[in-house]
Amino acid sequence: MDSAEYERKIAARFATFDQDGNGYIDREDFSAAAKAVLAEFTVAARSDRGQDVFAGAEAFWQGLAGIADVDGDQRVSRDEFITGAAKRLRDNPQRFAEIARPFLRAVIAVANQDGGGATPAAAARVLRVLGTPEELATQVATALDADGDGRITEDEILAAFAGYCGVAAPDA
Repeated sequence: MDSAEYERKIAARFATFDQDGNGYIDREDFSAAAKAVLAEFTVAARSDRGQDVFAGAEAFWQGLAGIADVDGDQRVSRDEFITGAAKRLRDNPQRFAEIARPFLRAVIAVANQDGGGATPAAAARVLRVLGTPEELATQVATALDADGDGRITEDEILAAFAGYCGVAAPDA
């Protein structure tokens, strides 16, 4: 991968987290993501599942801030993301996915409307409300069902998330 491709991928990862597009990743981006998911599935914020989503979003934010917010201002700039988070994403994407686990687990519980696991259609709804374009959301959600059983498990989502985050640096 050349450095232009690497920069493009890192910018896309940053934009995924910067929900409001203000050029920083902060707690409000994670809160907005939680609110959007709950609204999409008509789940009350004060319900147990709603509180789990907010707690998961907060844990995810704390994990990201812990590895990337080097100046301690409670927001992650693009430069901090590139030098902090992107290095960790590249070096150990599985570990980074573990930071996301509480949020992803809670979102799966919200999207799991019938108790049998999240369907690709429900996953596509989640992806759309988090900013993924419609046509891509459906394609990605279908691919998340790695075993083809019509249900998406936590392990399948974590593996996909780690793969998405694992951006290899260009050769020096």
